Amino acid sequence: MRDLKIPEQRHPEKAHKPDNAQPKKPSWIRVKAPGGKGYADTRRIMRDNNLVTVCEEAGCPNVGECWSQGHATMMIMGEICTRGCTFCNIATGRPDALDVFEPGRVAHAVEKLGLNHVVITSVDRDDLADGGADHFAQTIRAVRHRSPKTTIEILTPDFLKCEPSVLEAVVEAKPDVFNHNLETVPGLYPEVRPGARYFHSLRLLQRVKELDPSIFTKSGIMVGLGEQEQEVRQVMDDMRAADIDFLTIGQYLQPTPKHHAVDRFVTPEEFASYEKAAYGKGFLMVSATPLTRSSYHAGDDFARLRAARQKMLDQG
Repeated sequence: MRDLKIPEQRHPEKAHKPDNAQPKKPSWIRVKAPGGKGYADTRRIMRDNNLVTVCEEAGCPNVGECWSQGHATMMIMGEICTRGCTFCNIATGRPDALDVFEPGRVAHAVEKLGLNHVVITSVDRDDLADGGADHFAQTIRAVRHRSPKTTIEILTPDFLKCEPSVLEAVVEAKPDVFNHNLETVPGLYPEVRPGARYFHSLRLLQRVKELDPSIFTKSGIMVGLGEQEQEVRQVMDDMRAADIDFLTIGQYLQPTPKHHAVDRFVTPEEFASYEKAAYGKGFLMVSATPLTRSSYHAGDDFARLRAARQKMLDQG
């Protein structure tokens, strides 16, 4: 029986790799340890509903702040991923069968937390014919039924090994935001995201917009993996060509010594430069800071995103 709290059992595909030094974090990266009543209440609701969160599984640095405010990113379809990306702390291996009751439990937790905006993500499920697309759709519908005023943001896998039609099932469930992260520049895919394909991920987001132009599309990358500034700006251009609305850029943080090394810590000034460049390229919304993560401040950002679109329409 695997114990996913033990790094060697959590990441068997990385166990043989040499350790990478973990550099000391600069002052702008450090965060407070999680705690307080709000944090404890959110944690209890997650445990009571037997739910997994990417906040915990991926070791997000913002978990204390978000959970203290009652915000958490639900991770559906289990806690074991079929991919072994070198940046990610989610366990790798053969996942369990899907839990048909999970969409209902997610919906109950969203209602209990009183969320105005929820983010739902998942592991990669290459073992499933549809990659889990129908499970995503069921979860969206269950949340809509229990909390009709809650806006829904999904952060999906790439459905790389599926028929193209599976995406339609997710889009037809009408999430408010469809997010799929490119994660890094294309030149680093072989070592950072070996199971994925850059242009497939880009095309996935473009197809969402073609299927339903009313859905906001969103994607993000990490910096500090070894990319060059010009490569980041080229990714921005690629995203805009795919009509992506919202860009997030955050600092890569190394989960364990077996994971991809941190190439460098990008300064807050460089993040501000990226944000300015991205707005200049036409994104409706940009979040580029060292601690930016896909779902960090997602509710507030969604309100700003919707306002930005309305302003553009009013001007157009």
